[in-house]
Amino acid sequence: VIVRPGQSIPADGIIIDGETAVDESLFTGEAMPVAKRSPDTVIGGTVNQSGGITVTITRVGSGTVLAAMIRMVREAQGNKAPIQRLADRVAGLFVPLVIIIALATFFAWWIASPGSKMVLLAPVAVLLVACPCALGLATPTAILVGTGRAARLGVLFRNGEILERLSKADCFVFDKTGTLTDGRPRVDKIIPIDDIAAEDVLQLAASAEQYSEHPYGHAIRERANVEGVRLSTASRHEHVPGQGVLAVIDGHTIVVGRKAWVIGHGVADEQKAELDLVEQQEGAPVVYVTRDGAYLGAVVLADTIKDGASTAVQTLLKQGREVIMLTGDNRFAAAAVAARLGIKRVEAEATPEKKLATIDSLRRAEFTTVMVGDVVNDAAALAAADIGIALGTGTDIAMQASDITITGRSLDGVLTALAVSASTLKIIKQNLFWAFFYNIAMIPFAAGILYPLFGVTLSPALAAAAMALSSVFVVSNSLRLRHLQPVVTVVP
Repeated sequence: VIVRPGQSIPADGIIIDGETAVDESLFTGEAMPVAKRSPDTVIGGTVNQSGGITVTITRVGSGTVLAAMIRMVREAQGNKAPIQRLADRVAGLFVPLVIIIALATFFAWWIASPGSKMVLLAPVAVLLVACPCALGLATPTAILVGTGRAARLGVLFRNGEILERLSKADCFVFDKTGTLTDGRPRVDKIIPIDDIAAEDVLQLAASAEQYSEHPYGHAIRERANVEGVRLSTASRHEHVPGQGVLAVIDGHTIVVGRKAWVIGHGVADEQKAELDLVEQQEGAPVVYVTRDGAYLGAVVLADTIKDGASTAVQTLLKQGREVIMLTGDNRFAAAAVAARLGIKRVEAEATPEKKLATIDSLRRAEFTTVMVGDVVNDAAALAAADIGIALGTGTDIAMQASDITITGRSLDGVLTALAVSASTLKIIKQNLFWAFFYNIAMIPFAAGILYPLFGVTLSPALAAAAMALSSVFVVSNSLRLRHLQPVVTVVP
Protein backbone atom coordinates (compact mmCIF):
# COMPACT_ATOMS: atom_id res chain seq x y z
CA VAL A 1 0.00 0.00 0.00
CA ILE A 2 1.35 3.43 -0.94
CA VAL A 3 0.73 6.06 1.75
CA ARG A 4 1.23 9.67 0.70
CA PRO A 5 1.94 12.64 3.01
CA GLY A 6 -1.17 13.67 4.93
CA GLN A 7 -2.87 10.29 4.60
CA SER A 8 -3.75 7.93 7.44
CA ILE A 9 -2.02 4.55 7.48
CA PRO A 10 -4.86 2.06 6.84
CA ALA A 11 -3.64 -0.85 9.01
CA ASP A 12 -0.63 -2.14 10.93
CA GLY A 13 2.34 -2.91 8.73
CA ILE A 14 6.03 -2.60 7.86
CA ILE A 15 7.64 0.08 5.69
CA ILE A 16 9.39 -1.49 2.71
CA ASP A 17 10.26 1.71 0.86
CA GLY A 18 10.66 5.41 1.68
CA GLU A 19 11.14 7.40 4.86
CA THR A 20 8.93 9.83 6.66
CA ALA A 21 7.77 11.22 9.98
CA VAL A 22 4.60 9.67 11.41
CA ASP A 23 2.24 11.37 13.83
CA GLU A 24 1.53 8.68 16.45
CA SER A 25 -0.02 11.05 19.01
CA LEU A 26 -3.36 9.28 18.62
CA PHE A 27 -1.84 6.22 20.32
CA THR A 28 1.20 7.41 22.24
CA GLY A 29 0.30 10.94 23.31
CA GLU A 30 3.72 12.03 22.01
CA ALA A 31 3.29 15.44 20.38
CA MET A 32 6.22 15.14 17.98
CA PRO A 33 6.21 12.94 14.86
CA VAL A 34 8.39 9.83 14.91
CA ALA A 35 10.95 9.25 12.14
CA LYS A 36 10.22 6.06 10.21
CA ARG A 37 12.05 4.22 7.46
CA SER A 38 12.36 0.66 6.17
CA PRO A 39 11.93 -1.77 7.95
CA ASP A 40 10.17 0.13 10.78
CA THR A 41 6.64 -0.85 11.79
CA VAL A 42 3.69 1.52 11.51
CA ILE A 43 0.32 1.48 13.27
CA GLY A 44 -3.00 1.70 11.52
CA GLY A 45 -4.74 5.01 12.25
CA THR A 46 -1.54 7.05 12.54
CA VAL A 47 -0.87 9.86 10.06
CA ASN A 48 1.96 10.00 7.52
CA GLN A 49 3.30 13.54 7.55
CA SER A 50 6.29 14.31 5.41
CA GLY A 51 7.19 11.63 2.83
CA GLY A 52 5.64 8.96 0.66
CA ILE A 53 6.11 5.39 1.90
CA THR A 54 5.21 1.90 0.76
CA VAL A 55 3.80 -0.32 3.48
CA THR A 56 3.26 -4.05 3.63
CA ILE A 57 0.13 -4.72 5.72
CA THR A 58 0.76 -7.33 8.41
CA ARG A 59 -2.34 -7.10 10.63
CA VAL A 60 -5.94 -6.16 9.93
CA GLY A 61 -9.25 -6.21 11.78
CA SER A 62 -9.13 -7.68 15.28
CA GLY A 63 -5.37 -8.18 15.11
CA THR A 64 -4.46 -4.49 14.90
CA VAL A 65 -3.16 -2.30 17.73
CA LEU A 66 -6.36 -0.24 17.54
CA ALA A 67 -8.52 -3.35 18.01
CA ALA A 68 -6.42 -4.35 21.01
CA MET A 69 -6.97 -0.89 22.51
CA ILE A 70 -10.73 -1.26 22.07
CA ARG A 71 -10.68 -4.66 23.81
CA MET A 72 -8.73 -3.13 26.67
CA VAL A 73 -11.35 -0.42 27.05
CA ARG A 74 -14.16 -2.98 27.16
CA GLU A 75 -12.39 -5.00 29.83
CA ALA A 76 -11.80 -1.91 31.94
CA GLN A 77 -15.44 -0.88 31.61
CA GLY A 78 -16.56 -4.33 32.71
CA ASN A 79 -14.61 -3.98 35.98
CA LYS A 80 -16.34 -0.79 37.09
CA ALA A 81 -18.87 -1.40 39.89
CA PRO A 82 -22.07 0.72 40.06
CA ILE A 83 -22.70 2.96 43.05
CA GLN A 84 -25.93 2.89 45.06
CA ARG A 85 -27.74 6.18 45.38
CA LEU A 86 -28.26 7.90 48.70
CA ALA A 87 -32.01 8.04 48.17
CA ASP A 88 -32.22 4.26 47.85
CA ARG A 89 -30.59 3.80 51.23
CA VAL A 90 -32.92 6.28 52.90
CA ALA A 91 -36.06 4.92 51.24
CA GLY A 92 -35.15 1.38 52.23
CA LEU A 93 -35.52 2.38 55.89
CA PHE A 94 -38.17 5.08 55.63
CA VAL A 95 -41.01 3.22 53.89
CA PRO A 96 -41.12 0.19 56.24
CA LEU A 97 -40.89 2.56 59.20
CA VAL A 98 -43.95 4.53 58.05
CA ILE A 99 -45.98 1.35 57.56
CA ILE A 100 -45.09 0.19 61.05
CA ILE A 101 -46.07 3.59 62.51
CA ALA A 102 -49.42 3.52 60.65
CA LEU A 103 -50.19 0.04 61.98
CA ALA A 104 -49.16 1.10 65.47
CA THR A 105 -51.45 4.13 65.20
CA PHE A 106 -54.38 1.93 64.14
CA PHE A 107 -53.96 -0.46 67.04
CA ALA A 108 -53.34 2.36 69.54
CA TRP A 109 -56.62 4.11 68.70
CA TRP A 110 -58.50 0.81 68.45
CA ILE A 111 -57.41 -0.06 71.99
CA ALA A 112 -57.77 3.45 73.43
CA SER A 113 -61.03 4.44 71.71
CA PRO A 114 -62.60 1.54 69.80
CA GLY A 115 -65.57 3.52 68.47
CA SER A 116 -63.67 6.71 67.59
CA LYS A 117 -63.31 7.99 64.02
CA MET A 118 -59.59 8.24 64.73
CA VAL A 119 -59.28 4.47 64.44
CA LEU A 120 -59.45 4.85 60.65
CA LEU A 121 -58.64 8.53 60.03
CA ALA A 122 -55.35 8.62 61.96
CA PRO A 123 -53.56 5.71 60.25
CA VAL A 124 -54.80 6.88 56.83
CA ALA A 125 -53.51 10.40 57.57
CA VAL A 126 -50.17 8.93 58.64
CA LEU A 127 -49.83 7.02 55.37
CA LEU A 128 -50.78 10.10 53.33
CA VAL A 129 -48.61 12.65 55.08
CA ALA A 130 -45.62 10.31 55.04
CA CYS A 131 -46.14 9.16 51.46
CA PRO A 132 -42.61 8.96 50.01
CA CYS A 133 -43.46 10.99 46.89
CA ALA A 134 -41.06 13.75 47.87
CA LEU A 135 -38.46 11.17 48.79
CA GLY A 136 -38.83 9.60 45.37
CA LEU A 137 -38.53 13.00 43.67
CA ALA A 138 -35.58 14.21 45.74
CA THR A 139 -32.83 12.58 43.72
CA PRO A 140 -34.17 12.29 40.13
CA THR A 141 -35.40 15.88 39.91
CA ALA A 142 -32.06 17.25 41.08
CA ILE A 143 -30.16 14.97 38.71
CA LEU A 144 -32.45 15.86 35.82
CA VAL A 145 -32.04 19.60 36.33
CA GLY A 146 -28.33 19.35 37.19
CA THR A 147 -27.34 17.27 34.18
CA GLY A 148 -29.53 19.41 31.93
CA ARG A 149 -27.87 22.58 33.13
CA ALA A 150 -24.46 20.95 32.81
CA ALA A 151 -25.20 20.07 29.19
CA ARG A 152 -25.99 23.73 28.50
CA LEU A 153 -22.63 24.60 30.06
CA GLY A 154 -20.78 22.13 27.82
CA VAL A 155 -20.44 19.23 30.28
CA LEU A 156 -22.10 15.94 29.32
CA PHE A 157 -22.60 13.36 32.07
CA ARG A 158 -23.13 9.76 30.96
CA ASN A 159 -25.55 9.12 33.86
CA GLY A 160 -26.66 10.53 37.19
CA GLU A 161 -24.44 8.28 39.30
CA ILE A 162 -21.39 10.12 38.01
CA LEU A 163 -22.56 13.29 39.77
CA GLU A 164 -22.28 11.65 43.18
CA ARG A 165 -19.05 9.86 42.33
CA LEU A 166 -17.35 13.03 41.04
CA SER A 167 -18.13 14.95 44.23
CA LYS A 168 -15.97 12.44 46.14
CA ALA A 169 -12.99 12.63 43.74
CA ASP A 170 -9.68 13.28 45.51
CA CYS A 171 -7.16 12.46 42.76
CA PHE A 172 -7.06 13.99 39.26
CA VAL A 173 -4.82 12.40 36.64
CA PHE A 174 -4.17 14.46 33.49
CA ASP A 175 -2.76 13.48 30.15
CA LYS A 176 -0.33 16.14 28.88
CA THR A 177 -0.48 16.45 25.12
CA GLY A 178 -3.80 17.86 24.00
CA THR A 179 -5.18 18.01 27.54
CA LEU A 180 -2.92 20.28 29.57
CA THR A 181 -1.21 21.56 26.43
CA ASP A 182 -2.27 22.33 22.87
CA GLY A 183 0.07 19.66 21.51
CA ARG A 184 1.74 22.24 19.27
CA PRO A 185 5.35 23.28 19.97
CA ARG A 186 6.37 26.92 20.20
CA VAL A 187 9.70 28.69 20.46
CA ASP A 188 10.45 29.29 24.11
CA LYS A 189 13.84 30.98 23.81
CA ILE A 190 16.81 31.47 21.50
CA ILE A 191 20.31 30.93 22.89
CA PRO A 192 23.03 32.37 20.61
CA ILE A 193 26.78 32.14 21.18
CA ASP A 194 28.47 35.27 22.48
CA ASP A 195 29.22 37.06 19.21
CA ILE A 196 25.96 36.20 17.39
CA ALA A 197 22.61 38.00 17.72
CA ALA A 198 19.52 35.97 18.62
CA GLU A 199 17.69 37.48 15.63
CA ASP A 200 20.40 36.15 13.28
CA VAL A 201 20.03 32.65 14.70
CA LEU A 202 16.25 32.85 14.27
CA GLN A 203 16.57 34.24 10.72
CA LEU A 204 18.87 31.43 9.58
CA ALA A 205 16.81 28.73 11.29
CA ALA A 206 13.53 30.00 9.85
CA SER A 207 15.03 30.40 6.37
CA ALA A 208 16.32 26.84 6.45
CA GLU A 209 13.01 25.53 7.80
CA GLN A 210 10.76 27.50 5.43
CA TYR A 211 9.93 24.42 3.33
CA SER A 212 9.74 21.97 6.24
CA GLU A 213 6.45 20.45 7.38
CA HIS A 214 7.87 19.38 10.75
CA PRO A 215 6.10 20.93 13.79
CA TYR A 216 9.44 22.38 14.91
CA GLY A 217 9.76 24.09 11.55
CA HIS A 218 6.26 25.51 11.89
CA ALA A 219 7.06 26.84 15.38
CA ILE A 220 10.30 28.50 14.23
CA ARG A 221 8.63 30.12 11.20
CA GLU A 222 5.77 31.34 13.37
CA ARG A 223 8.20 32.98 15.79
CA ALA A 224 10.06 34.62 12.88
CA ASN A 225 6.78 35.91 11.48
CA VAL A 226 5.75 37.37 14.85
CA GLU A 227 9.09 39.17 15.17
CA GLY A 228 8.98 40.41 11.57
CA VAL A 229 12.12 38.55 10.51
CA ARG A 230 12.70 38.56 6.74
CA LEU A 231 13.54 35.10 5.39
CA SER A 232 16.27 34.38 2.85
CA THR A 233 15.79 32.14 -0.17
CA ALA A 234 17.48 28.76 0.00
CA SER A 235 19.17 27.55 -3.17
CA ARG A 236 19.17 24.01 -1.82
CA HIS A 237 17.00 22.33 0.76
CA GLU A 238 17.27 18.82 2.21
CA HIS A 239 15.00 17.48 4.92
CA VAL A 240 15.76 14.28 6.84
CA PRO A 241 12.76 13.14 8.93
CA GLY A 242 13.50 12.99 12.64
CA GLN A 243 16.90 14.67 12.21
CA GLY A 244 16.70 18.16 10.72
CA VAL A 245 17.25 20.21 7.58
CA LEU A 246 20.21 21.29 5.50
CA ALA A 247 19.94 24.39 3.31
CA VAL A 248 22.30 26.52 1.25
CA ILE A 249 21.59 30.21 1.87
CA ASP A 250 23.69 32.98 0.30
CA GLY A 251 26.41 30.45 -0.42
CA HIS A 252 26.58 29.20 3.19
CA THR A 253 25.57 25.73 4.34
CA ILE A 254 23.03 26.04 7.15
CA VAL A 255 22.26 22.94 9.22
CA VAL A 256 19.33 23.00 11.65
CA GLY A 257 18.17 20.08 13.77
CA ARG A 258 19.07 17.58 16.46
CA LYS A 259 22.46 17.54 18.14
CA ALA A 260 23.64 14.37 16.42
CA TRP A 261 22.53 15.75 13.04
CA VAL A 262 24.44 19.03 13.29
CA ILE A 263 27.52 17.37 14.82
CA GLY A 264 27.52 14.99 11.88
CA HIS A 265 27.92 17.99 9.59
CA GLY A 266 31.23 19.17 10.99
CA VAL A 267 30.84 20.97 14.32
CA ALA A 268 34.27 21.59 15.82
CA ASP A 269 35.21 19.50 18.86
CA GLU A 270 35.62 22.56 21.07
CA GLN A 271 32.00 23.59 20.36
CA LYS A 272 30.42 20.21 21.07
CA ALA A 273 30.61 20.93 24.80
CA GLU A 274 28.39 23.97 24.27
CA LEU A 275 25.72 21.80 22.64
CA ASP A 276 25.86 19.36 25.55
CA LEU A 277 25.55 22.20 28.06
CA VAL A 278 22.44 23.63 26.40
CA GLU A 279 20.78 20.21 26.38
CA GLN A 280 21.53 19.62 30.08
CA GLN A 281 20.44 23.09 31.20
CA GLU A 282 17.19 23.34 29.27
CA GLY A 283 15.72 19.86 29.71
CA ALA A 284 13.43 20.54 26.74
CA PRO A 285 13.43 19.95 22.98
CA VAL A 286 16.31 21.90 21.39
CA VAL A 287 17.04 22.67 17.74
CA TYR A 288 20.68 23.56 17.00
CA VAL A 289 21.85 25.90 14.23
CA THR A 290 25.23 25.83 12.45
CA ARG A 291 26.68 27.75 9.51
CA ASP A 292 29.47 26.15 7.49
CA GLY A 293 30.13 23.81 10.40
CA ALA A 294 30.31 26.56 13.02
CA TYR A 295 27.82 26.40 15.88
CA LEU A 296 25.79 29.63 16.11
CA GLY A 297 23.13 28.96 18.71
CA ALA A 298 20.08 26.93 19.72
CA VAL A 299 16.34 27.33 19.56
CA VAL A 300 14.58 25.93 22.63
CA LEU A 301 11.01 24.78 22.09
CA ALA A 302 8.15 24.14 24.46
CA ASP A 303 4.64 22.82 24.18
CA THR A 304 2.02 25.55 24.53
CA ILE A 305 0.09 25.21 27.76
CA LYS A 306 -3.64 25.65 27.33
CA ASP A 307 -5.23 28.85 28.50
CA GLY A 308 -6.54 28.35 32.00
CA ALA A 309 -4.71 25.03 32.55
CA SER A 310 -2.48 26.48 35.26
CA THR A 311 -5.42 28.04 37.10
CA ALA A 312 -7.41 24.81 36.84
CA VAL A 313 -4.54 22.76 38.29
CA GLN A 314 -3.92 25.25 41.10
CA THR A 315 -7.63 25.31 41.93
CA LEU A 316 -7.66 21.54 42.32
CA LEU A 317 -4.53 21.63 44.48
CA LYS A 318 -6.01 24.33 46.72
CA GLN A 319 -9.07 22.14 47.18
CA GLY A 320 -6.76 19.50 48.63
CA ARG A 321 -6.93 17.12 45.69
CA GLU A 322 -3.97 15.15 44.34
CA VAL A 323 -2.93 16.13 40.78
CA ILE A 324 -0.81 13.80 38.63
CA MET A 325 0.47 14.10 35.06
CA LEU A 326 0.35 10.79 33.18
CA THR A 327 1.74 11.10 29.65
CA GLY A 328 3.33 9.18 26.82
CA ASP A 329 5.61 12.15 26.13
CA ASN A 330 9.33 12.15 26.98
CA ARG A 331 10.38 12.90 30.53
CA PHE A 332 12.12 16.20 29.73
CA ALA A 333 9.07 17.73 28.03
CA ALA A 334 6.75 16.34 30.71
CA ALA A 335 8.88 17.69 33.55
CA ALA A 336 9.07 21.14 31.95
CA VAL A 337 5.29 21.39 31.57
CA ALA A 338 4.68 20.00 35.06
CA ALA A 339 7.02 22.57 36.58
CA ARG A 340 5.16 25.41 34.89
CA LEU A 341 1.82 24.09 36.09
CA GLY A 342 2.93 23.27 39.63
CA ILE A 343 2.34 19.51 39.29
CA LYS A 344 4.66 17.54 41.59
CA ARG A 345 4.10 13.97 40.44
CA VAL A 346 4.81 13.07 36.81
CA GLU A 347 4.57 9.67 35.11
CA ALA A 348 6.22 10.09 31.69
CA GLU A 349 6.82 7.82 28.69
CA ALA A 350 3.75 5.85 29.74
CA THR A 351 2.32 3.24 27.38
CA PRO A 352 -1.43 2.55 27.46
CA GLU A 353 -0.69 -0.48 29.63
CA LYS A 354 1.32 1.63 32.08
CA LYS A 355 -1.43 4.22 32.22
CA LEU A 356 -3.95 1.52 33.04
CA ALA A 357 -1.65 0.06 35.70
CA THR A 358 -1.16 3.51 37.27
CA ILE A 359 -4.90 4.09 37.51
CA ASP A 360 -5.39 0.64 39.05
CA SER A 361 -2.69 1.30 41.63
CA LEU A 362 -4.30 4.62 42.60
CA ARG A 363 -7.66 2.95 43.05
CA ARG A 364 -6.08 0.21 45.16
CA ALA A 365 -4.62 3.00 47.30
CA GLU A 366 -8.25 4.04 47.91
CA PHE A 367 -8.12 7.22 45.84
CA THR A 368 -11.32 8.18 44.06
CA THR A 369 -9.59 8.77 40.76
CA VAL A 370 -10.50 11.03 37.85
CA MET A 371 -8.67 10.52 34.54
CA VAL A 372 -8.73 13.42 32.07
CA GLY A 373 -7.57 12.66 28.52
CA ASP A 374 -8.40 12.97 24.87
CA VAL A 375 -6.65 10.34 22.72
CA VAL A 376 -6.90 6.61 22.05
CA ASN A 377 -4.04 5.72 24.37
CA ASP A 378 -6.00 7.34 27.23
CA ALA A 379 -9.15 5.30 26.56
CA ALA A 380 -8.40 2.29 28.77
CA ALA A 381 -7.31 4.56 31.64
CA LEU A 382 -10.47 6.66 31.17
CA ALA A 383 -12.61 3.53 31.45
CA ALA A 384 -10.70 2.12 34.42
CA ALA A 385 -10.79 5.28 36.51
CA ASP A 386 -13.64 5.96 38.91
CA ILE A 387 -14.54 8.86 36.64
CA GLY A 388 -13.22 9.34 33.12
CA ILE A 389 -13.37 12.82 31.58
CA ALA A 390 -12.72 13.22 27.86
CA LEU A 391 -12.32 16.51 26.04
CA GLY A 392 -14.66 16.96 23.10
CA THR A 393 -11.70 17.82 20.87
CA GLY A 394 -10.35 14.29 21.38
CA THR A 395 -11.04 10.97 19.70
CA ASP A 396 -14.34 9.09 19.56
CA ILE A 397 -12.89 6.10 21.41
CA ALA A 398 -11.76 8.29 24.30
CA MET A 399 -15.20 9.89 24.54
CA GLN A 400 -16.96 6.51 24.42
CA ALA A 401 -14.78 5.24 27.29
CA SER A 402 -15.39 8.29 29.46
CA ASP A 403 -18.11 9.08 31.97
CA ILE A 404 -18.07 12.82 31.27
CA THR A 405 -17.39 14.63 28.01
CA ILE A 406 -16.32 18.27 27.94
CA THR A 407 -17.57 19.68 24.64
CA GLY A 408 -14.90 22.39 24.49
CA ARG A 409 -11.14 22.25 24.69
CA SER A 410 -10.71 24.23 27.92
CA LEU A 411 -10.11 22.65 31.32
CA ASP A 412 -12.67 25.08 32.71
CA GLY A 413 -15.12 22.31 31.88
CA VAL A 414 -13.51 20.06 34.50
CA LEU A 415 -14.03 22.70 37.20
CA THR A 416 -17.57 23.31 35.94
CA ALA A 417 -18.29 19.58 36.19
CA LEU A 418 -17.04 19.61 39.79
CA ALA A 419 -19.21 22.64 40.59
CA VAL A 420 -22.29 21.01 39.04
CA SER A 421 -21.58 17.78 40.92
CA ALA A 422 -21.14 19.53 44.27
CA SER A 423 -24.22 21.72 43.82
CA THR A 424 -26.41 18.85 42.65
CA LEU A 425 -25.38 16.63 45.55
CA LYS A 426 -26.03 19.51 47.96
CA ILE A 427 -29.54 19.95 46.53
CA ILE A 428 -30.17 16.18 46.75
CA LYS A 429 -29.21 16.19 50.43
CA GLN A 430 -31.45 19.21 51.08
CA ASN A 431 -34.32 17.47 49.31
CA LEU A 432 -33.81 14.26 51.26
CA PHE A 433 -33.58 16.16 54.54
CA TRP A 434 -36.84 17.97 53.80
CA ALA A 435 -38.64 14.89 52.48
CA PHE A 436 -37.56 12.78 55.44
CA PHE A 437 -37.66 15.12 58.43
CA TYR A 438 -40.65 17.18 57.30
CA ASN A 439 -42.71 14.03 56.90
CA ILE A 440 -41.40 12.58 60.16
CA ALA A 441 -42.35 15.81 61.94
CA MET A 442 -45.87 15.67 60.50
CA ILE A 443 -46.46 12.01 61.44
CA PRO A 444 -47.24 12.71 65.16
CA PHE A 445 -49.87 15.29 64.18
CA ALA A 446 -51.37 12.89 61.64
CA ALA A 447 -51.40 10.14 64.25
CA GLY A 448 -53.56 12.39 66.47
CA ILE A 449 -51.16 13.31 69.24
CA LEU A 450 -53.04 16.62 69.82
CA TYR A 451 -56.54 15.14 69.55
CA PRO A 452 -56.95 13.99 73.18
CA LEU A 453 -55.88 17.40 74.53
CA PHE A 454 -57.25 19.94 72.05
CA GLY A 455 -59.51 17.94 69.74
CA VAL A 456 -57.32 18.92 66.82
CA THR A 457 -56.26 16.41 64.22
CA LEU A 458 -54.82 16.30 60.73
CA SER A 459 -57.51 15.05 58.41
CA PRO A 460 -56.61 12.83 55.44
CA ALA A 461 -57.37 15.76 53.11
CA LEU A 462 -54.96 18.07 54.94
CA ALA A 463 -52.42 15.26 55.15
CA ALA A 464 -52.60 14.86 51.37
CA ALA A 465 -52.14 18.63 50.92
CA ALA A 466 -49.11 18.57 53.24
CA MET A 467 -47.65 15.69 51.27
CA ALA A 468 -48.16 17.61 48.02
CA LEU A 469 -46.55 20.70 49.55
CA SER A 470 -43.47 18.61 50.39
CA SER A 471 -43.23 17.42 46.79
CA VAL A 472 -43.61 20.98 45.45
CA PHE A 473 -40.82 22.15 47.72
CA VAL A 474 -38.48 19.39 46.52
CA VAL A 475 -39.14 20.17 42.84
CA SER A 476 -38.77 23.92 43.38
CA ASN A 477 -35.53 23.42 45.26
CA SER A 478 -34.16 21.27 42.44
CA LEU A 479 -35.04 23.94 39.88
CA ARG A 480 -32.56 26.30 41.56
CA LEU A 481 -29.85 24.34 39.73
CA ARG A 482 -30.96 26.03 36.50
CA HIS A 483 -29.10 29.13 37.64
CA LEU A 484 -25.68 27.49 37.99
CA GLN A 485 -22.96 29.44 36.19
CA PRO A 486 -19.90 27.99 34.41
CA VAL A 487 -16.49 28.20 36.03
CA VAL A 488 -14.31 30.55 33.98
CA THR A 489 -10.66 30.75 34.96
CA VAL A 490 -8.46 33.75 34.44
CA VAL A 491 -6.18 33.26 31.45
CA PRO A 492 -2.63 33.03 32.84
